[in-house]
Amino acid sequence: MNLQLLTNVAIEAALSAGKIIQKYMNANVIVEQKEAGSNYASQVVTKVDRECERIILSHLTPTCKAFDIGILTEETEDNGSRFKKDFFWCIDPMDGTLAFINKQPGFSVAIALIAKDGTPVIGVVFNPSTETLYHAVKGHGAYKNRSLWTIKNTNDYLTYATDKKLSDTANSAEIQNILNKHKTGLGLKSIKEMYGAGAVINAILVLENGPACFLKLPKKHLGGGSIWDFAATACIFKELGLPATNFKGEPLDLNKKENTFMNHQGVCYFNLTK
Repeated sequence: MNLQLLTNVAIEAALSAGKIIQKYMNANVIVEQKEAGSNYASQVVTKVDRECERIILSHLTPTCKAFDIGILTEETEDNGSRFKKDFFWCIDPMDGTLAFINKQPGFSVAIALIAKDGTPVIGVVFNPSTETLYHAVKGHGAYKNRSLWTIKNTNDYLTYATDKKLSDTANSAEIQNILNKHKTGLGLKSIKEMYGAGAVINAILVLENGPACFLKLPKKHLGGGSIWDFAATACIFKELGLPATNFKGEPLDLNKKENTFMNHQGVCYFNLTK
C-alpha cells in the first residue's frame, strides 16, 4: 500500500471538491431532504453535495481498482465493501451542509482511508471558507497547509465547539457538568462556545482554539454523526497525540457493522493541554 501516493490523490480530490463548493458559496442552492438520521442537519442535501461526491470518486475510484480498496461515501448507499477489503475510503463530500445553505462558515470536505479494523490511516480535510488544508498519515504526523503541524494552546478559557448552542442541546446539563469539570481541572477562567459548524470543522476548531473539546453524548435513537463525520479528523487527532474516542475512552468504531451512525457510544474530541 503506497500511503504517500494515496494521500496525494485524496488531497487532490478534496481540493477539487473544495473548488466546487467555492463556486456555489454565494449562490441560492435548492435544498432537498433525504432519509437519514432524526435531526434536520443529517437530512439536508444539495446538488453541491452530489457534485462534490462525483468529483471525489473520479479521483479515488482508480485507486480502488489498483489497490483493492472499498468505499463508503455519504451520498451513496453503503455497498458493504468496507467489510470485505483490507482498507476503504470514507468520504464526506461536504460536511456541514446546514452551515453551507445558511451561508455560514463551518462546512468542509473530508476524506479518510480506514483499515478494516477501524484504524484511521489517512485523514484529509479541506476548509473552502479559509482555503486551509489539513491532513495526516498514520505514523507520519499531521500537517496544516502541507507543513508539519504543532498545536499550541494559549487561551485562558475552555472552548466548546458544537453544532448548536448548549442551551438548545438535549441533555445540556450533563454537557455543562463535563465542561465545568475540565475548566476547573485546568484552572481556566471561563467557557466559550463556538457553534454552527459541522462535525469535521468542530474537530478542527478544537485543534485551533485550545484548550477545547467537542462532544456528542451517547443516545439510543439513530441520528447525528456518521462514520464519515469523524474518520478523517480521528486520524489527524491521533497523529497529534490527542484523543478522539467514545465516552468510555475507547477508539472510535470507524467500521461499525450495524449502521454508519456513531451515536451509540458517543464521541469525544479533546485538546486539553495548557
